[in-house]
Amino acid sequence: MNIDYNEMSNQENKEFENRARLLVKCPDKPGIVSVLSSFLHNHDANIIESNQFSTDPENGTFFIRFEYHCDNLQQKAVEMEKDFEIIAEDYQMQYRFYYRNVRERSAIFVSKETHCLLELLWEWQNGDLETDIALVISNHETARPIVEALGIPFYYIPANKDIRKQVEEEQIRLIEEYKVDVLILARYMQILTPDFVSHFENRIINIHHSFLPAFIGAGPYERAFARGVKLIGATSHYVTNDLDEGPIIEQDVERVDHRDDAEKLKKIGRQIERRVLVKAVRWHLENRIIVEGNKTIVFH
Repeated sequence: MNIDYNEMSNQENKEFENRARLLVKCPDKPGIVSVLSSFLHNHDANIIESNQFSTDPENGTFFIRFEYHCDNLQQKAVEMEKDFEIIAEDYQMQYRFYYRNVRERSAIFVSKETHCLLELLWEWQNGDLETDIALVISNHETARPIVEALGIPFYYIPANKDIRKQVEEEQIRLIEEYKVDVLILARYMQILTPDFVSHFENRIINIHHSFLPAFIGAGPYERAFARGVKLIGATSHYVTNDLDEGPIIEQDVERVDHRDDAEKLKKIGRQIERRVLVKAVRWHLENRIIVEGNKTIVFH
């Protein structure tokens, strides 16, 4: 039986056509929650979920995430956003409305190892990732049969440091052609150039097979084994031009001991990588993350 995932996506979009999210960042001061709640109430919106955080109640920064339902939202959205501009100006707010009937389109980059890709595809097939996977790009052919079996376009683009400029030009062309919103590096073992990263600020999610900041760069499991660590982990973060030092979204660890050689550490590490990357991607797609400098506020 062939499953039409695009049709499933369209049905889900219709189901959530009256649901939206609002994320706000601004200087902290009394009355912000009241003002925002009143704004939604005055537009007949019902708050479904609300999470907030302040770095310092007196001189800090305030962050909040609302999810709400509003009948006839598609007809009212423009008016609501225009009315909100006045509030935003008064309170120096940085903000964004997200509409749940508009799903982000994602591109997955992968190399030889497919465990993270497989986990993402599984979660997507289950309907647990709010995204349309537009394409998969790889510098190896390994994942082609897996991806094409699901009707997802697969592009094999060989990559190395000598042809990096041409490779990234082709990747950017494809990303723009497919109207991609977020890039997921599912163990894509290539360094991205500053020019590439600048096109997609805070929209590239990486999985690093180490509990950063430990063992930055290549070969972390071998180095972890040589160091005799008792915990190994994985880190998902947004990509910046500082290698493996972008804002961290999620991390996890597992305990190991002297009986575990480098290969066993890798096996355990792959399990951690899968779950950490999926969590980070899910939270990004659910608009649960606000980037603040080189840190993230994640509303679970």
